[in-house]
Amino acid sequence: MQEEVGIRRDGPEPDQDEPPKKRVKVPEGESGKLEERLYSVLCCTVCLDLPKASVYQCTNGHLMCAGCFIHLLADSRLKEEQATCPNCRVTQCKYKRIGCPWQGPFHELPAHESECSHPTKTGTELMGILGEMDQNHRRDMQLYNSIFSLLCYEKIGFTEVQFRPYRTDDFITRLYYETPRFTVLNQTWVLKARVNDSERNPNLSCKRTLSFQLILKSKVNSALECSFLLLKGPYDDVRIKPVIHHHSFSNDANETDYVPLPISDSVECNKLLAAKNINLRLFIFQVQK
Repeated sequence: MQEEVGIRRDGPEPDQDEPPKKRVKVPEGESGKLEERLYSVLCCTVCLDLPKASVYQCTNGHLMCAGCFIHLLADSRLKEEQATCPNCRVTQCKYKRIGCPWQGPFHELPAHESECSHPTKTGTELMGILGEMDQNHRRDMQLYNSIFSLLCYEKIGFTEVQFRPYRTDDFITRLYYETPRFTVLNQTWVLKARVNDSERNPNLSCKRTLSFQLILKSKVNSALECSFLLLKGPYDDVRIKPVIHHHSFSNDANETDYVPLPISDSVECNKLLAAKNINLRLFIFQVQK
């Protein structure tokens, strides 16, 4: 009779009813690919090394090691400009001259240019594209010439304005913005802004816009005819295409109509709404009669 040999195992006894656990078998070569993918995700996007200490992340998810981040801040201090993530800086396709509208991060540029369809377009297609580019250029030049003409005016004033968020006293409160009172051309002014033209529930809308109006708070003896425009502030990166507006201010007509804030798209609008305040620069040109 053979003696049974018992094997002692440490830990709790396994449950007889529990199904056996399956061990995931990693195919040969997959472990190396996994390491490559993790390295591409976790490495510093500036020096391309794995961070050994602190890791910093920009708003678009790009990682930087502590050394590169500090170097970036030091460069911005020396250049007296705002620090920006190198991978977020937008570049353009080399075929922009023949109408390619692509814009994107620098590391995606080689892949795009290798697949760009503009070099293979026919002459007729390129002539149509270049015609549209000429029209856009003429519109831009007309805007710039109008601004240059305004800069020849005798009375010109500008100031930095800060839109601060407030809520209405309605039953369903609405978000609006207003600046503190400021003085330009020896007159007191206020700017107001609203979201989606005071739509009841702008949070339910995917497309969001901002509009603003200029209000004269001072009393005037005669009509004050002015041109005005808003530009981005010195420390903000919002993209605004300037638009010139005209209004004749008087004691009876001291407010302009709400006009669109000329931002590029809803993404830029969301950036402004996410900020604590909206900082812009206002120019006012008094038309001499």
